[in-house]
Amino acid sequence: MLTSIAIALTLLGSGVQAPKTDPLDWSACPGDKIGMECADLRVPVDWQKPDGREITLKLGRLKATGTSEGSVLIAYGGPGGPGIAITQSQNSWNGLRERMDIVTWDTRGYGEQFRGLSTGLPCTWTRVPLPPFPEDDADFGRLSDTNRGYAEACRNQDPEFFANMSSADNARDMEAIRKALGGAKLNFYGASYAGFYGQDYARLFPGQVRTMVLDGTWNHSAADWAGEMEAMARSNEEALGRFFDWCAAAGKCRDVPARWRKLVAGADRAPIPARKAGIAYDGRDLQAFAVSAARGGAGAWPELARDIRAAAGGDASGFVPERGARYPDQSTGVTECVDWPRPAGRAELEAMIARLRKVAPNAGTANTLATGTLGCVGWPVKVTNPPAPLPKGLPPMLGAGAWGESDAVQRVLGQVPGSVTVRHEGPGHTLYGFNPCARAHIDRYFTDRVLPSAGTRC
Repeated sequence: MLTSIAIALTLLGSGVQAPKTDPLDWSACPGDKIGMECADLRVPVDWQKPDGREITLKLGRLKATGTSEGSVLIAYGGPGGPGIAITQSQNSWNGLRERMDIVTWDTRGYGEQFRGLSTGLPCTWTRVPLPPFPEDDADFGRLSDTNRGYAEACRNQDPEFFANMSSADNARDMEAIRKALGGAKLNFYGASYAGFYGQDYARLFPGQVRTMVLDGTWNHSAADWAGEMEAMARSNEEALGRFFDWCAAAGKCRDVPARWRKLVAGADRAPIPARKAGIAYDGRDLQAFAVSAARGGAGAWPELARDIRAAAGGDASGFVPERGARYPDQSTGVTECVDWPRPAGRAELEAMIARLRKVAPNAGTANTLATGTLGCVGWPVKVTNPPAPLPKGLPPMLGAGAWGESDAVQRVLGQVPGSVTVRHEGPGHTLYGFNPCARAHIDRYFTDRVLPSAGTRC
């Protein structure tokens, strides 16, 4: 009787390829109620040390309800969005499942606090109000030390893991998942921040992409990062512009556009109290809340007009969120701070602020990475995964997005000939879950590699 080794040697000697051992042992996911299987996959903490220490990725799979024609790997962003729990909570993949297995995973480092089942970085993620822009070099130094303090509390728990949390690390994890699933070319859906994972994968493994969908994400493939920052600010300016145009047309808030810049300038000199909460907002705070509300569309605009009028009258209480943080805030940016360029000094930061205020006089720097990277100043790990253009030779890809997001996705996919972006001219963040038109185009692209016509609206 031949041993398994002898069988393998016999097959190799005869020119017949020995069957590959499936490294994944699938079983019911913890607490599963929808038929999802889970499996563990071991990967290196540091992909530059493939034989070094390993962590566990927890994978989830919903098998095709019909004959499977392959797998689609999906991720929801965050970063840290728990792929398994999110997939278990929705049924939007049912149509695609008729022909494809749906595979997801809980991304590295984001453990129990994020409901993730993969190896977690032993940290407590906190959210803190965005700091003000430093007024002098001493302020910049204090900001740097404050951020370093937040980071070191996490980093000291596991310095090696802390340094290997970038979107590029997630992309390398995706390649390990692809191989573990049998080695067929990758089909990938990346929503929101997970679109960064997809862009990194396309840079690192361009020959392994079959289909890729970027839904409601941003451009991590810009050659000119300063130009990309200005594009973000213009998108915010357009959001407020739609609101101001509505005010002018509606006839009920024609005074609001004229009040707005005066309100912001005054709040920067003396913050406007929000009396019901016992706090006060400066101009950048008001801009951040207003941009977010303006992106909510016509349903949110009447309330925004009332809030601006009330703030101009001396009470900004209408801007106080009903739940959660009361100020525009940021998370401990373990992934973000190694993905995004950050200013090296106050002069660089001030130059960026001036450019963004020039291109977006109503929105200013709000909700751009000029504010988003303030928490990364002084970070103890350098930017290891900066934006970079996509390589040539990628297959046509599909993008999707609502207001503003579709423009950012198009700036990515404009580098890949034949690619198409489906646009939703309305509010929302990502399209697949709530827009049946976009979902149908995405499903068809994954199954048949058929793209919609250029300029498709959903």
